[in-house]
Amino acid sequence: MMHRPNRTRTAGGVSLVGAAVLLAGCATPASDPGHGRPLTPTSRYVLQVEPGVDRIALAVRPDGVSHNQHAALIDLTQRFAASGAPAVVVEAPGGDDPATAAFVWAARDAVAALGVPADRIVVSAYAAPDPRAPVLVGFEILRAHVPNCAGRAGDLAHNPSNEPDIGFGCAVTANMAAQIADPRDIVAPRDMAPLDASRRATVMDAYRQGEVTSAAQEPLVEGRISEAVE
Repeated sequence: MMHRPNRTRTAGGVSLVGAAVLLAGCATPASDPGHGRPLTPTSRYVLQVEPGVDRIALAVRPDGVSHNQHAALIDLTQRFAASGAPAVVVEAPGGDDPATAAFVWAARDAVAALGVPADRIVVSAYAAPDPRAPVLVGFEILRAHVPNCAGRAGDLAHNPSNEPDIGFGCAVTANMAAQIADPRDIVAPRDMAPLDASRRATVMDAYRQGEVTSAAQEPLVEGRISEAVE
């Protein structure tokens, strides 16, 4: 009994196996340019943080820290207390100027007097063209990375793969990064506040006694809108 040899039929000179390979290539998901990793519309742009510095510059004064400089240090130390940064760094311009050296320690003492522990104040030097260059006081921070969405839009008129545009999600991520209050929330969630056990006990006692557990509704005052201060 003779067997018919296996032959691959062709369509227009191209084998059906080759056509299937070509079609499979058209269905390949979009990849991140330069990395080759398949991306989804929600993974192309994500919130990220980058290091930064919150720093002020104080002009060297022979008579010590001025009133305006002290006010600026108050604002700086308040931001430092809320930032969770490890230390405040007081940077002096390199050189042997006695007035600059005295002002550096005066600024350091002013920071300590505002409540920053002494072991969290670091005094260092930086390369400056003038020994009377400003004294820098600041600390390291985290800031949200705002992506640059300019030029991210693709050709929406020619999209044979029907994939999301390369810029899809960039504007939303940029807006969220620009508005976030504490970039540390991007890295890890905040700790939960302690439970109000006394309030919970009050509500449970009212529930057991069959009483109303909700707070009293505020009475509606007529004319309140018309009496609003303009």
